[in-house]
Amino acid sequence: MQASASIDRLSSLLERFRVRAHLFHAGPLCGVTTYAAEPGRGFLHVLRRGDMVVTHSPRKGVPRRIVVNEPSLLFYPRPLEHQFHNAPSEGSDFVCATVDFEGGDAHPLARALPPLIRLPLREVPGLEASLSLLFAETTQVLCGHRLLADRLFEVVLIQLLRWLLDHPQEVELPVGLLTGLGEPPLARALVALHERPGDPWPLDEMARVAGMSRSAFAARFKSRVGTTPANYLAAWRLAIAQARLRDGTPVKAIADELGYANASALSRLFTQKVGMSPREWRNQEAFIPPAHRLP
Repeated sequence: MQASASIDRLSSLLERFRVRAHLFHAGPLCGVTTYAAEPGRGFLHVLRRGDMVVTHSPRKGVPRRIVVNEPSLLFYPRPLEHQFHNAPSEGSDFVCATVDFEGGDAHPLARALPPLIRLPLREVPGLEASLSLLFAETTQVLCGHRLLADRLFEVVLIQLLRWLLDHPQEVELPVGLLTGLGEPPLARALVALHERPGDPWPLDEMARVAGMSRSAFAARFKSRVGTTPANYLAAWRLAIAQARLRDGTPVKAIADELGYANASALSRLFTQKVGMSPREWRNQEAFIPPAHRLP
């Protein structure tokens, strides 16, 4: 199922909550390589040729062992230790990047994705051109090649997300943001909330934007997104408030931006949901590892 071409389902999300990729490996791998789980950090691996075995520590929803024997992409959106096993005499050509989500595991996309996405490269139309550029940048040393490789990894990630929105069953996406964005009526409402979080959003108005009746919209939203429209909006505003607090924005300015009557109203809701005041939370964030905070 594809949403209308006139709906940009990703830009408002990625503009507010940044994702950054950083190339850290290009070339063959030999032996056993372990990638540790680090808070707020994911991994994006692209196998160019060869085959390998991937193993994981026991975890629900992730197989202990998988065999990759064709050009493939492996995306770990959340911290998960994994190991690549390669025969030293054969090796496998790889490019690998870390993926840092602003806010770590609280990033809306990090929460919405399964712990591992494994896709043959042939499954994602349009990926070939981006990967050709990416591999070209990793096989020669030219001015700015690492920076360009990082940006190309981000292009590949966006192309992957586009594909996921239109093929949720093929990777068994959990109920949540991406499954909601995969349905055109819900996508219209979700994008409107993402773009205008400070507007008053009674249920009637959300349903109108979706082009559905109030009752049908509420039921469909709950079944596909996993929460009520009002709770989703509150969580979206809270996530924006946290992002703005990280940037040093005063609570009053955030309250005005998000449509709260005053700073006290936002502070009360923030404390109720997070368990501490905005000031306390911002002070705590100062000690969070850098992977949670993007430049």
